[in-house]
Amino acid sequence: MADTTTVEVDTDVHDRLAVLAADRGLSLRAYLAELTTAQENEAALARAARAFAKALERPGFREGFARDFGSLASHD
Repeated sequence: MADTTTVEVDTDVHDRLAVLAADRGLSLRAYLAELTTAQENEAALARAARAFAKALERPGFREGFARDFGSLASHD
């Protein structure tokens, strides 16, 4: 069995989360686990996008990317 931690939230927040979980056919625990995974993935994608944007600033990166993967669409 996994370790557990108790988190206190007000009744309104609990009830709102419980409704969202029920709408997905999940327990509140499963919903929060799914939500956590989705947020972790979103944060990782944001970090990757920032790293890619920074890489675009390096001399020659755009040309190398275009050579290996096709041209980048302009965002201007």
